[in-house]
Amino acid sequence: MAMQASEIEALIREGFPGSEVKIDDLAGDGNHYAATVVAEQFRGLSRVKQHQAVYAALKGKMDGSHGELHALALTTKVPE
Repeated sequence: MAMQASEIEALIREGFPGSEVKIDDLAGDGNHYAATVVAEQFRGLSRVKQHQAVYAALKGKMDGSHGELHALALTTKVPE
C-alpha cells in the first residue's frame, strides 16, 4: 500500500520537532518520493547518520519488500 506525502511528513516532523520538511512525489504513484529535511538535530552528524535518523523516524515504513514506501531520495541539512 502506498504512503501519502502527508504521512511521511508527519512521521519526519514527529521525529524532528521544529524541522523544515518538504516532500515531493517524484512519479505521481505514491511510492517514489524526495524529501528535504532541515533539522538542528543533524548538527555534528555525518550525512549517513542523518539519513539513518530519518529512516528511523519513518518507523519501519521502508523496511524490506513489505514496506509501504518504496523509494525516498533524501536531502538532509543543518539550519544556517
